[in-house]
Amino acid sequence: MSSILDEWTVCRLRLSANMANISGGTLGEVLRGARVKLDLGLRELAKQLGITPSYLSDIEYDRRVPSEDVLSQLAKALDLELDHLMALAGRVGDTAERYLKRHPAAGVLFRRISDRQLPEHDLKKLLQEVDKLGGKKGRS
Repeated sequence: MSSILDEWTVCRLRLSANMANISGGTLGEVLRGARVKLDLGLRELAKQLGITPSYLSDIEYDRRVPSEDVLSQLAKALDLELDHLMALAGRVGDTAERYLKRHPAAGVLFRRISDRQLPEHDLKKLLQEVDKLGGKKGRS
């Protein structure tokens, strides 16, 4: 029974790491590519981040999905966009989760986008509209 659960957990983590693949490969592939491009060794980066090399290796091979904090550290160290890494990891973030709980309409909007399987260009248009609305932050 334990091996079935372990196998299911690994499968779930791989799916999670791949489910929001925007471009450029999986989360692990993007991280590994950026690390190699910067000529950083796995052990060197792991030490810099205060994590074990085996944990970083697991992330790079999509066997583990890191926390939001680790993703933030990786984004800074590798000069990558945190939003992109969060999406590749299948995470929305703590702030977004709290927002979704406080504003049910946001969850409805997300489900409608998901149900309609909007293409990338439509999603980019929506992001531009949200950025325009950003100046109106705080209004209900």
